[in-house]
This record gives sequence, structure tokens and C-alpha cells, in this order.
Amino acid sequence: MNTTDYAVCVALDWSDQQHAFALQFAAANSKETGIIPGSPEGFHHWLEELRTRCPNQRGAVILEAGRNSVVHMLVEHPWLDIFPIHPATCARFRTAFTPSGAKDDVPDAEILLTLLLRHRDQLHQLHRDTAQTRELAALVVARRHAVDRRTQIGHQLRTTLKSYFPQALQLIGEALEHPMALDFLSRWPDLVSLKKARAATLRTFYYLHRARRPELIEQRIKLIGAARPLTQDPAVVAPAVMQVQMFVELLRVQEKHVARFDEQIAELFAAHPAAAFFRQLPGAGASLAPRLLVAFGDDRSRYPTPSSLQQYAGVAPVLERSGQKSWTHWRWHAPIFLRQSLVEWAGQTVAFCPWAKAFYWQHRNAGKGHQGILRALAFKWIRILWRCWQAHEPYDDARYICQSRVRATSSNAPLGKTTRTSARRVRCSSAWAAQGGPSMRRQPRRGLQELDQPQGRLAGTLCWFVTTSSALR
Repeated sequence: MNTTDYAVCVALDWSDQQHAFALQFAAANSKETGIIPGSPEGFHHWLEELRTRCPNQRGAVILEAGRNSVVHMLVEHPWLDIFPIHPATCARFRTAFTPSGAKDDVPDAEILLTLLLRHRDQLHQLHRDTAQTRELAALVVARRHAVDRRTQIGHQLRTTLKSYFPQALQLIGEALEHPMALDFLSRWPDLVSLKKARAATLRTFYYLHRARRPELIEQRIKLIGAARPLTQDPAVVAPAVMQVQMFVELLRVQEKHVARFDEQIAELFAAHPAAAFFRQLPGAGASLAPRLLVAFGDDRSRYPTPSSLQQYAGVAPVLERSGQKSWTHWRWHAPIFLRQSLVEWAGQTVAFCPWAKAFYWQHRNAGKGHQGILRALAFKWIRILWRCWQAHEPYDDARYICQSRVRATSSNAPLGKTTRTSARRVRCSSAWAAQGGPSMRRQPRRGLQELDQPQGRLAGTLCWFVTTSSALR
């Protein structure tokens, strides 16, 4: 908890053109309020004047969190400690005392100041990562936005093609951002121009774009020969062709800049001191490994427990209970990109990590939804990675399975007693056998020796460590 005695406490309600403020000096009992110009010159000048009123002392600033330029300007003044809060915190605090819904900038600044003065023990001070990590974080976010825009343009292109030239989707495949698809649509934007092309020309085009399966090429040529226009109305075709040409050019630009982001991210990630830890994680490729690095950051005290990261990332569920009713739902107001990074990586580990694959299929066979399973798997992965991250130790799949196996052995019940763990192991054995794997009967403690035999080793490892309750912790 921050126990610094601040000479001045400042609250800012920022906006685009101007910022409302409320402040109080430690030596005074009255508050000061007003408006600050939104320009960098006016804002820096106001902070420098404030500094002259409390020289050689520290100040605290509270403001609503968000991607805004105010934080960038505040960090240029190292004598200030910054306390960002979620906008919902201020909104609900305001509603508690003004249920009428009245709202204004200066009163909002006074509400923020009250939070800072009376509830500072509940606030978290901003601790920035190193410049290298912050640059990498900005790049991976920008790349994700570029990929999302590329996906959006691809959907628009697909919709336009369906309105006048649906055969193109069968001739270029599903990846509309692929160079072959873009070159195809640039050369033949409608069916009329495509049907004028010779078969030899089409074969050469597909061959140069590495689509060299003879049967597929012949199938596409036959499709072109038998195709009929959806419509020949120039009022429909001509505008649609212009839209397709626009989308093709936009996709080329997006693809170019995504590649540039990839190059810069790879260069920064390779030079980062923590790159080796995240690079060796199962399923963490060139895109996800840097995203995992910036998710954890440099400050190991930021998340004192695994649950703090699970809750902040929005992976941990929330239980609401009132009287006889209870409701479990996913966590709202969580950082979207952070949650996406962890859940998407958890999905990739299913293909590369044996126990993650078994975890996924066990819950899938139990009727659980795909996204719910991935969030549960991400919840489990965070606990594992947090421990390795705090200890500065790389994750070792074999070591984790071995330790989980030891914990499972030590938690077994005496012989002859049926436990919930045993029942779960039986259900998993049946599910594994249904997938084609060797069946494994419920065994007492000495049955662990049979798992070392080559025939049942993989099946035993997957079933035992995923279904034992202690292994899920």
C-alpha cells in the first residue's frame, strides 16, 4: 500500500479540448477547482506552476484510465505519482450520491479527488514497464488492430463478390488476403472477363501462385466453363467491380503493413531479456510469444498472486449471490486484448501440450463449450506461468507432469476406498478409450507402476494428471 505523504493531491477529469481539475494541498483544508487547456503547452505550463507551489515534494494525480494523451504528459513530470482508475468506479461512486443522474466535469473531478483522499489504500499506482516492453506492447496492439481491419475488409470483399460474382469464392479459396486471391481479382474482377481467358492462361496463373494440383486446376477450369453470370445488369456489376478493386488495394496495403509490424515485433522481441522464457512455451509462436511477454510485463510485484492476474485479465469467473440465488458469469470490464492473448494462446497449447489436449477433450466430451474450456485452460495456465515467472524458471512440460503425478500419488486414498478422484479417473479412462486410446481401469496407489509401461504410458499420463483433483490446482 502506498503511504507517501503527498504535498498536493490532484484529480483530473480529462476530455479532448480541456480538462477539469480539483486539487487540495496537504497544508490547506479547502479545495481548488478549475479548467486546464487541453493543449500540451497549456497543460505542461499548469503543471510547472503547480510544482513551484510545492518544491522538492511529491504530488499524486488521479484520473480515469484510458488510451489518452494526458497520461503521456503526466509521466513527463517525475514528481507526480499517477493513480488511474476504471471509469466505472467513478461513475458508480457518483451515482451513489447523485441518483438523479446529474453530471458535470468539475463535480466529477471533485469525486475523483474524494476517492484519492479517502480511499487511496484501495487504489493502484501506475508503474510503467521499461521503454522496450512498452514499445513492444504498442506494436502488438497495433498489429492486432491491423489484422482486425484486414479481416473486416475481407468480409466486405466476400459480401460484394456474393452479390454479383459468387464463383470467384470457389476459384480463389477462403483466404481473400492471399496474394493469389488479390491477383486473381485484379486481373478478372467479373465473370465476363474471366470467361475470355484461355485455359492455358489460367493454368499458368495457378502454377505461378503455387496452386499446382492438376486435379484442382482442371476442376476450376471446368467450373469457369460452366459458370453463368449471377446478373448482367451493368447498374449492379459496374459499381460492384469498383468496390472489389478498392477492397483489393486496401487488402494489399494492410498486408504490407502487417508484415512490417511482424518484422519490427520480431526484432524487438529477440532483443528483449525475457524473450527466452516466453519463446519456449508450447504453442507460443511468433505472434503470441510477444503478446504473452507484454501481458506479464517487467514488474513482478504487479501481480502478487496468480489470482490477481487471473482476475485482472478477466479469465477468472465471478460469482454473484443473493439469498437463495447465485449466478456465475465471466468478468466484465477486463482488458480485452489481454484476455484475448491468454485465451488464444491457451487454445494453441491444445495442439502442442499433452495434458492441455486431454484437459480440453475431457471437458468437450462432458458437453462444455469451446470458449468456456479455453478460458478454464487459460485459468490453469496462468497459475503455472505465474509460478515459473516469479521463480525465473523456464516452463518444463515433463517436469510439470512429473510433479503433478507426485501430488496425485500423495493424495490417493487408502486401498479399497472409492473417492471422487477415483470416479473422475474412471470417467476419463472411458472417455479416452472412446477416442481410440487404450483403456485404463481404476487402480489403487500401486497402479502407478503400470503407467510406466510403454503401452499405457501416454494414456495414463493424460488421464491421470488431467483428471486428478490435485493436478487441476
